[in-house]
Amino acid sequence: MSYFAAALACLLAGEALMAAGFGFPAAALSSPESLVVVHLIAIGWLSLLMLGALFQFVPVLIAKPIYSNTLPLPTLVLLVAGLLALLGGFLQLGGRIPAPHSCLTAAAALLGTGFALALWNLGRSLWRARPLPLAARFVTIGLLCAAATVALGIIFALVLDGTTGATSLGDMAAYGIPVHATAGLAGWLTFTAIGVSYRLLAMFMLAPEAETARSRAVLNFGTAALALAILGGAGAISLGRDPGAILLAASLIGSFALVRYGRDVLHLYQARKRRKIELNARMAAVALVCLGGVLLLSIVLAAAGRFEAQIGAVVFLAVFGWLTGLGLAKLYKIVAFLTWLECYGPVLGKTATPRVQDLVVESRAAKWFWLYFTAVWSATSCLLLEAPVGFRLSAALMLAGTVGVAMHIVRIRLMLDVKPEMRLPQLTQRLALLSS
Repeated sequence: MSYFAAALACLLAGEALMAAGFGFPAAALSSPESLVVVHLIAIGWLSLLMLGALFQFVPVLIAKPIYSNTLPLPTLVLLVAGLLALLGGFLQLGGRIPAPHSCLTAAAALLGTGFALALWNLGRSLWRARPLPLAARFVTIGLLCAAATVALGIIFALVLDGTTGATSLGDMAAYGIPVHATAGLAGWLTFTAIGVSYRLLAMFMLAPEAETARSRAVLNFGTAALALAILGGAGAISLGRDPGAILLAASLIGSFALVRYGRDVLHLYQARKRRKIELNARMAAVALVCLGGVLLLSIVLAAAGRFEAQIGAVVFLAVFGWLTGLGLAKLYKIVAFLTWLECYGPVLGKTATPRVQDLVVESRAAKWFWLYFTAVWSATSCLLLEAPVGFRLSAALMLAGTVGVAMHIVRIRLMLDVKPEMRLPQLTQRLALLSS
């Protein structure tokens, strides 16, 4: 729960900064202010959320316990400290705080160590479970992409603060940002989310979780696209070549994988045994529509010759419509499921207990989800129309929607919506808010 709490705090902070006009689009996408917001969301929100979920659900994916239950806490401490140092380094670059010593080297060390611990823990867990089921293979590729993302990020940090002056590393820092972004956004975050979604959607909707030719195609084509983008892109830069053509080819292969994934998810919804679709699954479907919107918007902008000029809008919809939308939807269910399991699991069969759905009030939470998604679509439109004031207003509405969802998650954890007579039956006790 500590990972989820820290992640939500970073999401709220990032949305508040956007609503205040800090960073893109008020500043260039590559400006220090924009980098603060980008990494607050990418590392603070999405990566902490993903790692928190993986520490809980990798054992479910592989039917074996996690390698170490003690490593997640120091991992979290290192990642949060590294993120703060990274944000401080960007603020130093922008001249917003004094800079007697650069924070970027410390950030590289802390974040590198934190991610190394996470990858070691999860990697050892997966290694012991070979041969891996489909969802776990997606996660494995995602973890490799995370390693590539962190490695490139460390290079950028060391070049920016002057620790290294090597020409090859300088070239990578100058031209490798698209590769870094692809490894992080498409590889670590999206590919891992796809793998986890296969398992969670099937589990929570009671849908068949069979490995099919289509799902294997998603894995194979997606892996090929990521390998081409990351290895091919980095190789091209090392040889002094423009990686643009390689990234374009990788995006075409990846688009095919996404279309196949969409058909797979549609089949899961159609084949489910749970006839009433719960709120988390409905909102996950909206996030998947946003993913389709990212693909469609990219095609339209590319055809119009406007893709590079509007890359910010595409990335925004991917990050906040697809990844954040899916993350909030699944977090709403995960917290309810883990809270129910932790509190009532030990007394099942010994006394009357509520259902998982008794911990939530979907009718009240739904309006906050819809406010959030509507605000995301509005903000994306404002970016396309170059309307910064409208974007800030939309970001403020996103913040309001996120606060509403977060408050419902807190209520779930505190079991405030469970009927008082069933909330704490005999042999149970109230749970801690931030630990599990």
